[in-house]
Amino acid sequence: MKSLPLFLSLSVTLSATAHDWPEFRGPTGQGHSPARGVPLKWSATENVAWQVAVPGAGWSSPVLVDGRLYLTAAVPTGSGDAMTLRVLCFDAKDGSQRWETEAFAPPVGGSRHGKNSFASPTPIARDGRLYVHFGHLGTACLDFAGQVLWRQTEVKYSPVHGNGGSPALVGDRLIFSCDGIGSPFIVALDAKTGRKLWQTARETPAKKKFSFSTPLAIEVEGKTQVISPGSGALFAYDPADGRELWQSRYGEGYSVITRPVFGHGLLFVSSSYDRPVLNAVRPAGAAGDVTATHIAWTHAKGAPNTPSTILGGEELYFVSDAGIATAVEAKTGKVHWSERLGGDFSASPVFADGRLYFQNETGTGYVLKPGTTFELLAKNELGERTLASYAVDDGTLFIRGEQHLFRIGKP
Repeated sequence: MKSLPLFLSLSVTLSATAHDWPEFRGPTGQGHSPARGVPLKWSATENVAWQVAVPGAGWSSPVLVDGRLYLTAAVPTGSGDAMTLRVLCFDAKDGSQRWETEAFAPPVGGSRHGKNSFASPTPIARDGRLYVHFGHLGTACLDFAGQVLWRQTEVKYSPVHGNGGSPALVGDRLIFSCDGIGSPFIVALDAKTGRKLWQTARETPAKKKFSFSTPLAIEVEGKTQVISPGSGALFAYDPADGRELWQSRYGEGYSVITRPVFGHGLLFVSSSYDRPVLNAVRPAGAAGDVTATHIAWTHAKGAPNTPSTILGGEELYFVSDAGIATAVEAKTGKVHWSERLGGDFSASPVFADGRLYFQNETGTGYVLKPGTTFELLAKNELGERTLASYAVDDGTLFIRGEQHLFRIGKP
């Protein structure tokens, strides 16, 4: 396998230690970990260091900083359908719960998709602060001891299927999209205070306006851009003031979930429902509507609605929601292989220890050897439903299931 491409995600700061997993898709925001000795094989009874019950429900992925795991959950209060939105901290070594804090106790209700939860966005843990987001229900900041520093409930929109996308921390700005039933927009909060700094409307041709993607910060020609897919288009913004820099359209694509991936001078993102098309877009030199000029290639067969893509060397890998895994040449879209793994997929894949890790919704993990030919190294049955993505450390995978948090690896 060729060496990995050099890319930059400005959501990462130098304060993160080497093997922390501080946000959705890890230290780069794109699914890569420098960890070594990551487990190859496991089951419900094999290679499980510990498992602990997690109260309530939620599909936020675990994040890991300085030996502590953080995640969110919606916990019934025992009074009708009322929920309390909570933040949980666990010791990564032994699974013991360190603290639990209520972030919000709103009158949780409204429609949500059957695969969604009221605690789906993944936290961000950075510089002694933990940022938790519950979509239209609110955003909060805590310290690592579980004390709430601020709450923000002024950003309002009408969701479809509940909340989903996670924020991105770009410098001193916490940025997330608010793509609901109508009038979609993207917003930035002051990370120190929660105060709204800017809000930008998203003009889209798509009839269905709702989407759930997580932004990604990249550097293009010496300047930071925040890349945020929405219904109908991929958008780029100036994080300082929210000014739209460019957009690349993909028609009626809506309910866009995948987080963008950046490498080889290209951005990779799926148009999602109803007929997903994977788009490779060149951000260099982009200004205004670049649909006709900056799309390098597209690919439809086996494109994902939900799981994000992942780069490894010269190849881009992805799995469809229906379980078809594909490897293409990242620069051209040329297909190397396409194989069925089995089951339905929502979690985004991980590249760690020279291997690719995919996980389906029944908790079956597939480990693949990266390259231009398909090679399945292991198939691992955990035995518990999960839609959350992995967190990774040396010798370890952390997996959030429907009822438990698991540490896979030696005790």
